[in-house]
Amino acid sequence: MTTPNTTSTRRVSRWSTLESRESRLAWILILPTLIIVFGLVLFPAVFSVWISFRDVGLHNLNDVFNAPWVGLDNYVKVFDDFAFKWQGWQSWGAAVTSIVYSFLATTLTLIVGLTAALLLNRPFRGRGATRAVFLIPYVAPIVSVAFVWRWILDPRPSGVLNDVLMSLGLIELPKAYLATRGLALIIVIFFEAWRYFPFAMLMILARLQAIDNTLYEAADVDGANTWQKFRHVTLPELRYVLGAIFLLRLMWTFNKFDDIFLLTGGGFGTKVLPILTYEFSFKLFDFGRGAATAMILLLILVVFMVFYIGIVMRNVEE
Repeated sequence: MTTPNTTSTRRVSRWSTLESRESRLAWILILPTLIIVFGLVLFPAVFSVWISFRDVGLHNLNDVFNAPWVGLDNYVKVFDDFAFKWQGWQSWGAAVTSIVYSFLATTLTLIVGLTAALLLNRPFRGRGATRAVFLIPYVAPIVSVAFVWRWILDPRPSGVLNDVLMSLGLIELPKAYLATRGLALIIVIFFEAWRYFPFAMLMILARLQAIDNTLYEAADVDGANTWQKFRHVTLPELRYVLGAIFLLRLMWTFNKFDDIFLLTGGGFGTKVLPILTYEFSFKLFDFGRGAATAMILLLILVVFMVFYIGIVMRNVEE
């Protein structure tokens, strides 16, 4: 018959075993990380979803947890807003602009990164220094590089690009490049590709250096030229890396705020969903509508991820 003292002794013994002490130590060690992740990631994410269904503004910001429920009204306001929806070819709206900007910038980033990786994979004098120079756009502070670009594209005659083109006689009057609809979007796409191609370059370069050289030797024996070796050897070996880079860069670009905000402020046809979220929340102080815009952005991204992972990556594996 088991006595209470025996049961208590067994509990104490299990509590004091090495495995139990290690388990408690593990929880103690990861507890700070769990608190940080909950406070900075999980709670804000859930809270944003909650706010998107509430009427939250400056009038009740001090009592946000008792904000009135408005259901889908915030989402309806976002879809009806002229800055969000398609207004014709002269005004795409933030949703279409975000998709175009993200896909073109990500594709161009991948192309430039692949080209740079192929060039730097070849042995030549000063290759290490060249790799370091190529990393400058990625490691430089975003504020500094954005203002350098704004200085180069300054609409005044003293702007670097205007000064050079006027000196060469290619233009008669200075142009406002970042204030021209259409051209401004092209510039921010090129800026995105220029700034983040080193990330793609490093990932691709690492995979290039891991490709078995016997594959190229076999291709040489078969009489393959440079293009054929690239198409039938290099690209198949890079397909998983290229797929991962495209997905990561697309997610990051789709959520990008600072690049466009520092270059154009979201004006002249460059207003994307993160900019619109900022304007709803911190210019109009309609935090419910801002949260609803963020949720729409998230939904678009999730739909693409499901499509990309479920269809494109499956075809790649096959």
